[in-house]
Amino acid sequence: MPEQPPYLRIADVLRRRIADQEWAPGDRLPSRAQIAEECGVGENVIRRAQELLISQGVLEGRAGSGTYVAAPRQRVRVVRSSAREQPNGSPFRADMKAEGKQGDWESRTEAKVPAPAEIAVRLGLGEGDLCVRTVYEFLADGRPVQLSTSWEPYDVTAGTLIVLPEGGPHAGAGVVNRMAAIGITVSHAVEQPEPRQASAEEASLLGIQKSALVTHIRRTYYSDQGRPVETADIVVPVALCEIVYEVPIGRQ
Repeated sequence: MPEQPPYLRIADVLRRRIADQEWAPGDRLPSRAQIAEECGVGENVIRRAQELLISQGVLEGRAGSGTYVAAPRQRVRVVRSSAREQPNGSPFRADMKAEGKQGDWESRTEAKVPAPAEIAVRLGLGEGDLCVRTVYEFLADGRPVQLSTSWEPYDVTAGTLIVLPEGGPHAGAGVVNRMAAIGITVSHAVEQPEPRQASAEEASLLGIQKSALVTHIRRTYYSDQGRPVETADIVVPVALCEIVYEVPIGRQ
């Protein structure tokens, strides 16, 4: 079995010392030079170990001050399930209510935005074809806990009351219910989750450390005719949320 990289070994050592309450939440860690001398490794190894623990929410870095043990944060549960589409109300708000929190979101929509290459592929469009793009920040008790950028083909909703996802009589009703309002039946969605590090912009919006771990979900809704009618990039910070997939079991 390959030997564990030194920074991972040191990260385990630091994590264990925190678990053993050698350092409590809010405590400032000794300098990298001091920890490096104690552990018999270089300061660069300590830096990488601390960066890993910062990305996992175990430590937090404070500019010009040092590295501290992060206070434990209760993660909110986000349930992913097609069965949770509701005629009235939002699954996100329902999730937050179950956590004893107020769920809400802020959004910004732009119509007639040319589709980038990747989005065009996901929607079955030509690159540069027009879309409606909506950027969301989902909030729990006013604190951002999830980001999403949604794209809909402009030719699907142009001239209808649902062309703006957060405007008109069907504002905030969700993709499935909005499409039903113009006679399009959404039959299923495909989600592709993968872990990655947060970008600087995402970290700033979510109030997490740069390069902290997030789950990036690429979701696409399909009509019963097989056409993609919406695709979105959803970013969920690991330190703030846990994702639960609910799988409906149909009867034979």
